[in-house]
Amino acid sequence: MTGPRRRLREVTATTTTSTDEPDQHAAQPAAGARGKQLMRRFAPAAAAVLAGVLLYLSFPPRELWWLAPPALGLFALAVHGRRARAGFGLGVLMGLGFLVPLLSWTGVDVGPLPWLALAVTEAVILGAAGAGIAYVSRLPLWPLWAAGVWILDEALRARMPFGGFPWGKIAFGQPSGVFLPLASVGGTPLLGFAVVLCGFALAALVRRLLQVRGVRDRGVVAAAALTVAPVLAGAVAMPLVSNDAEAGTARVALIQGNVPRMGLDFNAQRRAVLDYHVRETMKLAAKVRAGDVKKPELVLWPENSSDIDPYVNPDAYDEIDKAAKAVGAPISVGAVVTAKDGSTRNQQILWDPEKGPGVTYDKRQLQPFGEYMPYRGFFRIFSSDVDRAGSFVPGTKPVIFDMAGTGIGPVTCYEAAFDSVVRDQVEAGAEILSVPSNNATFERSQMTYQQLAMDRVRAVEHGRSVVVPVTSGVSAVIRPDGSIARDTGMFVPATIVADVPKRTSLTLATRTGVWPEVLLVAIGVGGLGWAAARSRKERRGA
Repeated sequence: MTGPRRRLREVTATTTTSTDEPDQHAAQPAAGARGKQLMRRFAPAAAAVLAGVLLYLSFPPRELWWLAPPALGLFALAVHGRRARAGFGLGVLMGLGFLVPLLSWTGVDVGPLPWLALAVTEAVILGAAGAGIAYVSRLPLWPLWAAGVWILDEALRARMPFGGFPWGKIAFGQPSGVFLPLASVGGTPLLGFAVVLCGFALAALVRRLLQVRGVRDRGVVAAAALTVAPVLAGAVAMPLVSNDAEAGTARVALIQGNVPRMGLDFNAQRRAVLDYHVRETMKLAAKVRAGDVKKPELVLWPENSSDIDPYVNPDAYDEIDKAAKAVGAPISVGAVVTAKDGSTRNQQILWDPEKGPGVTYDKRQLQPFGEYMPYRGFFRIFSSDVDRAGSFVPGTKPVIFDMAGTGIGPVTCYEAAFDSVVRDQVEAGAEILSVPSNNATFERSQMTYQQLAMDRVRAVEHGRSVVVPVTSGVSAVIRPDGSIARDTGMFVPATIVADVPKRTSLTLATRTGVWPEVLLVAIGVGGLGWAAARSRKERRGA
């Protein structure tokens, strides 16, 4: 029996060995399959982040407006056909890739916490757009409905929380390029919609071409048509944009006095900043007397050029009055004043060389966490920096300054991001828009250039010259077609004197007001409703 048992053990061992060997070889393909599965799982997330970074790169100070459609197309490819929950997560990732670098200026001098908190909050709202885009992505002509969802999300971000934060609207990354003329037709909503539709349609075209062999497929044709249509629409709208001086020109002087130091301690330098702007104005007056420069009809000082209230401080009053008399022209002075009711106002004062201070405009759209602090006690738990925020009270109405016969519409700094504020000033009779700003707090960050891009878009949107006096730069004169006629450097004293065209006609965007946005939002809501109805029908059929 010894021999048979030995042979049985040998056979068993041989069988076991032959069985184990195929399992070891099978493990390699299994590992490869797991690797591919991980790639498929993480590729959409990587694509979403990359799309956000590319979208950021399309924004100023870079003139890469053409990067926006492919960036949005890449995002659409990542979310297409996915569940709304996955779309939300991908939207948040895309938002972080876009908004964290775009809003980095908000962390200057106050640290990363406010910057990252704002970027994350805005990215979460953008995540809702990702969920909505994924939800409508199975509909026919899905790029159209998805672009409407994006504009719906932008409309929400422009209004909430704390009055909204429109920074990062797609339109504000398009201060030049083929899409820009559409701003004169339907404002920033239509401009943004066209860019997004082009990007999403490009994604649909790529998907369809990968699925079929011929370009004659109806899906390919439809996607190609939706890709090209926004570009053609921009070309058709181009003749609507004009630099013509419909009501003559006004010789405008922009005073950039500069500041002694950058950062939040700007407010501790109030008298020095006022002196700098007086000094630069006196230099201009001397050049006028010497015949080196033609006398300006009106002079514009920036926001916060006098943080000393001239109504209660005789020395500030006298300095401003001296400058106005020397240059012999009315000055729009940016001041921080205490109103009769004791409230603090960020105010533009029309200062006449003979009569002194007159009409005023109070900034209406205040910057939360800067000019006022919502829920100050709650946020103090996280940072004592909340006490640096002011306690300003907003104005309530548009005001036009009659400066030597020219209607100047002040739009103070942060207000340029809000459609209704700018439109109100044009409807009230502004022949030229003025955007007095103080960007010294944000040092040499990209904030100045991002805001300047907004001003350029506003020029086209309303067919107005936009003049931008800034404490520390970049000050600029912008033509109605959005191009920059004159500008300054940063953190240097400078004066610009330019003949600026005055215009009185209203663009279609100005006349239609909020209705283009309402229509585009309705497209997004309609797409979501259609997708919901289809989903219910499919569940019932199952």
